[in-house]
Amino acid sequence: MKIAFLIIVFIHGLIHLLGFVKAFGFLEVKALTLPISKPMGIVWLIVAALFILCGILYFTSSKYAWLVGLVTVIVSQILIIYFWKDAKFGTIPNLIILSVTLVSLGSYVLHNEFTSRVKSDFSENNTLSTEILTETDIAHLPSIVQKYLYYTKSVGQPKIKNFRAEFVGGMRSKPNDKYMKLQSVQYNFYQKPSRYFYMSASKMGLPATGLHLYQNQTATFEVRLLNWFKVVDARGDKMNQAETVTLLNDMCFIAPATLIDSRIIWKVINDTTVTAVFKNGSIGISAVLYFNGQGELINFISNDRYDTDGKKYDNYPWATPVENYKITNGYFLPSKAKLIYQRPDGDFIYGELEYKSVNYNLNSIED
Repeated sequence: MKIAFLIIVFIHGLIHLLGFVKAFGFLEVKALTLPISKPMGIVWLIVAALFILCGILYFTSSKYAWLVGLVTVIVSQILIIYFWKDAKFGTIPNLIILSVTLVSLGSYVLHNEFTSRVKSDFSENNTLSTEILTETDIAHLPSIVQKYLYYTKSVGQPKIKNFRAEFVGGMRSKPNDKYMKLQSVQYNFYQKPSRYFYMSASKMGLPATGLHLYQNQTATFEVRLLNWFKVVDARGDKMNQAETVTLLNDMCFIAPATLIDSRIIWKVINDTTVTAVFKNGSIGISAVLYFNGQGELINFISNDRYDTDGKKYDNYPWATPVENYKITNGYFLPSKAKLIYQRPDGDFIYGELEYKSVNYNLNSIED
């Protein structure tokens, strides 16, 4: 689809060159019967160049492709109206390009909200500790959690105050649906717990954007089809609780060094199973962590998360089994995870994710 759009833009841009060619008399253009002055011919040339630039920016996923596209379509359509007799059919590709441009604009608006919130959190949490995680720091933890921190190579490295992670994978809303491919970027902060998650995906061939925002114990979750039309809009107490569970899950699998947090109370079930009770302000949640003999954390199950589309909130056990531990930016972490709601009629695997990159203790947002 991206290639098809690029072809339309380029061809439409090249057609605008005909106005320039006619104005300067380089060739006879029988399709254009109306006279075109040289100054107007220059305008046709500029619009042609702008369409080529628009195509390049769109193909390279530039965040400003929408701006160039919008300006170009407006100027092009003014020319078409002025030379309506000869150029009226150019309105059709302009409408196609305008539609894609508006979708791109929607993505820009949502991503700008995401980056604004992240930048704000960096300004409030701008003191990064250089403290190293030591044996003393983890002495109060259950032995299997201590083993996990050694296994992940967290001990001896700096304590984690924030991280940026990228994922690729797939999501679906129903058991029989195909996974829609996605890529995501998120930032987590731990001095004042917050989480920002931006996801771009495709549903039924149409672009969709998801945005999780969690700050000051308040969470929202939106999914917009074509980047404008809300198909999920979740918020409220249940969403706040659910996202607190996700925050703890990230601590366990992406930033194990944060498990020394005093807001976590540990309860030992057996040698390889513990319960973590996490409290962020007035919100308290818990999860059971399952380890293997090597010290790998292999699953996380919580009864405090909700499966929601923003209209209904179904409370099912939420499990995130992981696998394929490997070195990721100096830490030994699981690289693949499944997202599962354990429904009464059977497990629903609604997501599969894989790390693309993880960076810790950043000083500012990374584009």
